Amino acid sequence: MKLYKTLCAAAVFSLATVASAVNAETWRLGLEEIEGSVQAKYAEAFKELIEEKSNGDITVQLLPYGKWGSSYSELYDAIQGGAIQIGFGSGALGGTVPESQLLSLNFVMPNDQLETVKVLNSPEFIESEPWQQSFRKRGLVPLAELAEGYQVWTSNKALETPADMKNLAIRVMDNSLLRSTYKAYGASPITIAYGELYSALQQGQADGNIQPVFAHEEMGFYEVQKNMIFANQAQFVATLMGNLDWYEDLSDQEKTMLKDVTQELVQTGHDIQSQFNKERLDTIKSKSDINMIELNDEQQDAFRKLAKPVRQVFIDEVGERGKQSLEILLHEYGLSDS
Repeated sequence: MKLYKTLCAAAVFSLATVASAVNAETWRLGLEEIEGSVQAKYAEAFKELIEEKSNGDITVQLLPYGKWGSSYSELYDAIQGGAIQIGFGSGALGGTVPESQLLSLNFVMPNDQLETVKVLNSPEFIESEPWQQSFRKRGLVPLAELAEGYQVWTSNKALETPADMKNLAIRVMDNSLLRSTYKAYGASPITIAYGELYSALQQGQADGNIQPVFAHEEMGFYEVQKNMIFANQAQFVATLMGNLDWYEDLSDQEKTMLKDVTQELVQTGHDIQSQFNKERLDTIKSKSDINMIELNDEQQDAFRKLAKPVRQVFIDEVGERGKQSLEILLHEYGLSDS
């Protein structure tokens, strides 16, 4: 009898284990950045919260840059196709979701970085019809916005005025709006794969580069450039997006959990990028003698005037949904497009 009870207990335990395995879900999350980056740390926090709030019924598998391929379009295609359920999309996402280039516009976001990310994740913006439809029409759904710090220019030439930008071969992400912006500044923007950028700067194939501070440090770009220029022209923003079919198949409870987690991570994401960028800037200063240039208000205004007409270029390129999304963003920031 004792043996019989033991066998029954083992069978029940085995069945429970199988049932749990059957019911368990795995969400694959693709990152545009390497391990140890802002996206990676945010994703780790996302994973922890989802697995905790789902009581282990959902496992989040993190796929840093290189684990899914090396071309950003590969990642976006995988999310659209459902092979990866969730992933980040930033500047290069414009080829897939043209309206997403809104987040690349210069001199639109306020100087307060926390205010920026709070507005980007507010229901008024991220749940707005034009922003949602911009992604849903491409089989995607925007879940959250992660601001990763100000984009900083590097160059062997000091860049303090638009005249200094003239004919500068500055590397930008594969984004038509960024190309229009830097052409407006007088530069000659070029696109080079992220993994090939260090050697391109080293060999003079590119004269300058645009990245958040942490990326300049972790990829070593500062080692092959003489100047870092802080113009406060734009923050680097990545959209956390999901496959639309996957999202629609989630239960109401799972959708609520997902929204709660992304809202909880707004402050967390800001804290992560603030710490990363401060620490990485200190590292750059300690390991190099690169010249730090901070543009004053008058110098920034010279670039701001050239950047403002690019808003209309954006509208002309992407259409009504882009225009409406821009208007919402400007309204929420208390800015005028006049």
